[in-house]
Amino acid sequence: MRYSPTIHKRYKWTEKQVELSIITVNYNGFKDTCQLIESIRKHIRSVRYEIIVVDNASVRNEAHMLQEQYSFIRVLRSEVNRGFAGGNNLGIPVAQGKYVFFLNNDTYVTDDHFRDLINALESHPNAAAVSPLIRYANDDSQPVQFAGFTPLTRYTLRNSGKGVGDVNIEKYMTSSQTPYLHGAAMLVKREALCNVGVLPEMYFLYFEELDWSESLVRSGYTLHYEPCCTIYHKESQSTGVNSPLKIFYMTRNRFLFAYRNRTVTERYICYLYLLCIVLPRDVFRHLAYFHFQHAKAAVRGVQAYFKLKKEQKEDKHDIQFSYYLP
Repeated sequence: MRYSPTIHKRYKWTEKQVELSIITVNYNGFKDTCQLIESIRKHIRSVRYEIIVVDNASVRNEAHMLQEQYSFIRVLRSEVNRGFAGGNNLGIPVAQGKYVFFLNNDTYVTDDHFRDLINALESHPNAAAVSPLIRYANDDSQPVQFAGFTPLTRYTLRNSGKGVGDVNIEKYMTSSQTPYLHGAAMLVKREALCNVGVLPEMYFLYFEELDWSESLVRSGYTLHYEPCCTIYHKESQSTGVNSPLKIFYMTRNRFLFAYRNRTVTERYICYLYLLCIVLPRDVFRHLAYFHFQHAKAAVRGVQAYFKLKKEQKEDKHDIQFSYYLP
């Protein structure tokens, strides 16, 4: 059964309450999570915050380890790995803040700009959420990872990240609207969470923040990129860069995103493109480099999507449309 957490509505927030709830998901990432907590504790002074860590079925009980080391945080332990969305959603019912900041555990901060990020969000009446400037942490030059996105095309589901890999940070210091948030760092108004709902869990990994972003925009909200705050991201610490696991879910979830967010005609055009162009290209490219597990993961991703669709007809899964109802 799909988990649907209760979202506490706290519209009459007062100064005595926590203003910002920081939710991070830990999966065999004790060292990274500690670095994130230490960076927040060292730098953030301008906002009253709480830190909620969801241990997503780590092999060791890292929830216990984290709670022992940091008595001031709140730790939840899931005995089942619920994926990116499911892990974050587990933290929502206990969050007390007026704002919720979903922050990857493999990130860290180096200065105190969370207040500026909140102010930037509040300066737009229709805004639901904002993502900050995100820079790669594993490269000495720390280039841009996120400075906004372009829209996904209707049929090929292709888009691009603005400034990715660029070391000239000054070019991306202007705030703007963006069609999608970045899953590594998303500051969200509680009101938007209450009205639109939590992250979709059927994706498990990848594409869930894109789906959620489209739901927010269709509900009349705007999404924003705000470079007044910088987050440093050690990308793919839990899944690996271009690992078979990542390829499997990226392949599977492209189909799932099309199913949930495109009209019937657009969806089938997208299916043809993915099956006839993208899948053969990816498989041949992996085979050319003797990456047999990667090629297999791409094929399995397609098979897994159609298996999921079949099981849905038997009422085993809930992957209903976000918008285009059948």
